[in-house]
Amino acid sequence: MAHKNHAEVAIIGGGIMGSAIAYYVSKAGMDCMLIEKNDIASGTSSRCDGNVTIVDKDPGFDSKMSLVSQELTLALKDDLNIPFEYRELGSILVCDNDEEMEAATEWVKIQKEAGLKFNVLDREDIRQESPYFADDIPGGLECETDSLINPYLYCYSLVERAKQYGLKLHTQTEVKNIKKQDDFIIETTNGTFTAEKVVNAAGVWAPYIGKMLDIDIPIIPRKGHIMVGSRQKPVMMRNVMEFGYLMNKFQRERIADPETLKHGVALVLEPTESQNFLLGSSREFAGFDGRVDINVVKTMAKRALRFFPKMNDFNMIRAYTGFRPWTEDHLPIVSSVEEVPGFFIAAGHEGDGISLATVTGKLIEELVAEKETIIPVDPLRFDRFKKVPTA
Repeated sequence: MAHKNHAEVAIIGGGIMGSAIAYYVSKAGMDCMLIEKNDIASGTSSRCDGNVTIVDKDPGFDSKMSLVSQELTLALKDDLNIPFEYRELGSILVCDNDEEMEAATEWVKIQKEAGLKFNVLDREDIRQESPYFADDIPGGLECETDSLINPYLYCYSLVERAKQYGLKLHTQTEVKNIKKQDDFIIETTNGTFTAEKVVNAAGVWAPYIGKMLDIDIPIIPRKGHIMVGSRQKPVMMRNVMEFGYLMNKFQRERIADPETLKHGVALVLEPTESQNFLLGSSREFAGFDGRVDINVVKTMAKRALRFFPKMNDFNMIRAYTGFRPWTEDHLPIVSSVEEVPGFFIAAGHEGDGISLATVTGKLIEELVAEKETIIPVDPLRFDRFKKVPTA
């Protein structure tokens, strides 16, 4: 008889990653527990937007991984009982200037060659998208397969279904220490648990969990601000970003004013199902300082007005911040850890957690069960960070 404090697989972290992993591992018939220090989706997953996008991924492995994730998410709709506001509307990127327009046209070409559904949009197309757009936007691009979800509901929906598959859920349970003997011994604020395998899905807090087993996980919090707009006439029906968002994300040169560059600000606007909208974005390294910086908020507002000048009389309700788990090469770590057999990491997705959660959940289920994986996992290996460059 399995003990209630023991499981084959213990997952640490009840955000979007932990929720997706819990779903797939439980569904595969493994005995599984999920340990979360606060409540489900209480960290980064409730302080983000709900984009399931390929439009902002580097062509190649990155966009392929997103496509697989989108397909899995679509399939999940049928198995999950709680709807999670899934809207498959596509998304668009708009350009600020002609240089970006050239880069965007190139981007579409590369993504199309990779077999993805991308199209170039001209001035007229942009105008059709929204009456609020500025007249001088040269154009942009769209990805037809992109979708939006409610991340909060998505986590709850996955966990609720996982519980039906036998998941043991422990919220308000903070992991204080982990020791590895025959099994892992997990000491928490809510008692001691044991597990044969442990998955570290703690996002920006993954390095703290790693340290307990003397493992150095190179993930840094990258802070982002989001503003919430009040309900009014819809600005857009679908998600829009500016092309500069890609430049920020991948730390490439872009043309913009000093404040915009300093705070890593780029337009992201996402309509919600309740007819509010979310407005971002910023990217900066500020440790774990979660305070809202009014200068960043002003810079974001100014940036939004560059693309939507007619929004100048709109009401904004509030602003909040979240931390993206950043890695140096902008790819997550979804991997076993050689030094500690039975220990797995699923973290470091930066701003792509919502897009990549589903495929990550599936991959961890396959890695834990030592099955063949749905996509190659070599680029996601933990040990890629410790390769010493040869002279």
